[in-house]
Amino acid sequence: MQENVLWRRSITTVCVLFAFAWGTVGALADEIKIGVVDTERILAESAPAVRALKKIEKEFLPRDQELKKMASQAKALQDVLEKDGKTMAEADRRNKERDLATLNREYQRAQRQMREDLSLRQNDEVAALQLIATKAIQVIAETEKYDLVLPLRDLVYRSQRIDITEKVIKALADK
Repeated sequence: MQENVLWRRSITTVCVLFAFAWGTVGALADEIKIGVVDTERILAESAPAVRALKKIEKEFLPRDQELKKMASQAKALQDVLEKDGKTMAEADRRNKERDLATLNREYQRAQRQMREDLSLRQNDEVAALQLIATKAIQVIAETEKYDLVLPLRDLVYRSQRIDITEKVIKALADK
C-alpha cells in the first residue's frame, strides 16, 4: 500500500513538473522572434547580384565572341568538306580535314578554359555577395531584434510573416 502511495506521488510530481516546464517553454516561445531568408533569391535578385552578373557578362563577352567565331569557321570548313570533299584533290581534302580537326581541338580547349574561368569568377562574386548579404541580414536582425534567422533552403514550412527576404533585398538595393 505504501508503495502505491509513493508511486502516485511520484507520478503526480512528474506531471506537475512537466506542466510547469511546458508553461515556461510556452511563455518563452511567445517572446522569441524568428526570421527566414531565401538566400538563393537574394543572390539572384538583389542589386549587387544583378551588377555582378552584368560585370561578368561584360568581362567574358570578348571570349564568347571569339568562341562563336571559331565555331562558325569550323562550320564553314565542315560545309566545304561535305560539299566539295569528293571532288577536291586528295592532298587538299586531307589538309582541310586536318585544319578542321585542329580547329575543333582549339575550340574545345578554349571552351573548356572559358567555362573553368567563368565558374571561378562566378564563385568569387557569389562569395563576395554572400558576405554582403550576411552583413545586411545581421543589421536587420539586430535592428528589428530577431533572436534567430534561418536560411529558407533547409525548411519544410514557413509562414510568410517571418520571411525577411524582401527586407534584405531592399537593404541591398542601396549598396
